[in-house]
Formats: sequence, C-alpha cells, structure tokens
Amino acid sequence: MAKKIKTVIKLQIEAGKANPAPPVGPALGQHGINIMAFCKDYNERTASQAGTIIPVEITVYEDRSFTFVTRTPPAADLLKKALGIEKGAHTASREVVGEISADKLREIARMKMKDLNATTIEAAERIIKGTARSMGVEVK
Repeated sequence: MAKKIKTVIKLQIEAGKANPAPPVGPALGQHGINIMAFCKDYNERTASQAGTIIPVEITVYEDRSFTFVTRTPPAADLLKKALGIEKGAHTASREVVGEISADKLREIARMKMKDLNATTIEAAERIIKGTARSMGVEVK
C-alpha cells in the first residue's frame, strides 16, 4: 500500500550548502523530518552544481519519512550567470542591464524545458524571454 502524503515543501537552496539553519531547519522541523538526513542527501546530490541555486520539492509522508526531487535552476539565475551580472534592473521597463543572444536564450530554454509548462521549444523560449524582459535584459 502506498504511503499517505502529509505535505509537500518547496525550497530554493544553494547546491551543496544545505544546513539546519533557516530556511531549511524550520521548514522541515515543523513536520518532524530528520533535518540532518535531508541536508546530507541534498548536499551529496547537488555537490557537482556548487554555486547554483537548486529548487527542491520535498514530499513528507504521514510516517515522517520523506523523498525529494531537485529541479533545474531558476531562469533568472541562469540569465544572471549567462550575462555575468549580480542582479536584474530596478525598473525593468526603463533600465537595461545587459543583452543576451537568441542562441543563448534557446540554450537556457532547452535546459529549463522539463520544468516549464511548455510543449515546444518556441513556447519555452517565450517564457524565458519574458523573465529576461522583467529583469531588464534585452534579447538580440
């Protein structure tokens, strides 16, 4: 018989750097999960992607066991790395912080494709282009 799901927790943690401090500890502790076991497993699974923010979806079961799935990094994080900038524009409609080529945009869209709500690569590109526009990045 399948285990009964108690809750699903979504967090964004830097790869290889999960620790019991906030936000991980309080989010998991209130559901009775072994925090150190999660941190150890997460750090092992994401060690190769150090320096990147990795979203994780933790499924907590009634018996206090858990499973987790890692996702691809957020589109904004990938765009910032591609451009080599610290953060996006304060006022995206008036300020431009950089330009990205259509080829680089397509590469990011391909990487994010499995986590996006898009059926074609063109639709995924439009989603990433919208994120870029809201950050003050022009697509050339």
